[in-house]
Amino acid sequence: MKNKLSLPVLAGVALIAACERSIPAPTSSEQPSINASRSSSELNEAPKHEHAARGFAGKVRSGANMTWHNGAIMTNSTVKAIYWGTSWSGSDPKIAGLASLYQGIGGSNYSLTTTEFTGTNGRVTGAATYAGSYLDNSPASGGATVAPILAEVCKVVTSPAVDGSGYYAVYTDLPRGSAGYCAWHSYGSCGGVPVQIAFFWKLDGDGGCDPQDVTTGHSQGLAALANVSAHEIAEAWTDPRNGGWYDRQGAENADKCAWTFHVPSVTLTNGTKWKFQGEWSNAAYTAGTGYPNSSGQHGCLDGH
Repeated sequence: MKNKLSLPVLAGVALIAACERSIPAPTSSEQPSINASRSSSELNEAPKHEHAARGFAGKVRSGANMTWHNGAIMTNSTVKAIYWGTSWSGSDPKIAGLASLYQGIGGSNYSLTTTEFTGTNGRVTGAATYAGSYLDNSPASGGATVAPILAEVCKVVTSPAVDGSGYYAVYTDLPRGSAGYCAWHSYGSCGGVPVQIAFFWKLDGDGGCDPQDVTTGHSQGLAALANVSAHEIAEAWTDPRNGGWYDRQGAENADKCAWTFHVPSVTLTNGTKWKFQGEWSNAAYTAGTGYPNSSGQHGCLDGH
């Protein structure tokens, strides 16, 4: 989801902590709110593109197809997950579950729903290489602002992908509480290297972020994280740094199909099954071949 305010973006910021803690090595809508809350302390940050929780926003009202905003997309992505918080352990089944998601999403029919979109650097391919995870048991910060999440990424990921393809998903052990969003994606840089980042609350028992998966056998907490993870990475592919694709309300491809599901599950390249929302396709909307979003616009695809 786009914030309509015109704000300076974070450029060339290196937020690596002066005294790094020792981090273990990697292991092998409803329509979102367009006017995201932004305090004055955020004026030097890149915007957060939030996935609104159920009940926190209205439906897509107008501006069916997305347009390009003269910037880059992600032609491929190198994905690393960061599990941040005192209660995470390497044996948590959500860590293994999300690893299987990221290992299977690249090149899947689901990811191929994004490949019609182009930017200054080429075409979205939906390619994703999973490069493992990090566990940081220091106390996590919430996602109210981008800076602490970017700082965590820059602290933990000491060698980000030099080609700018890095996508770093930060999963905290903090519950959502009264926040109106389940997750968000943004961007910045670590040591001068561009990075794409995402933030996720702990969603165990959170009805506002629950896809109500009753067919795949995944736990509720994992199913909730999986659906919002698919949402955020699809938006990062098509609009990584604010110059990609979104409609005149500021809704990105996942926003336009948020909380709408066409089939009980989709299958990824490694055979794992997940309940994912669809992603918006301009081509499907124009041809009338997509399934309807919350406003009845037939532009959503799920690659089933």
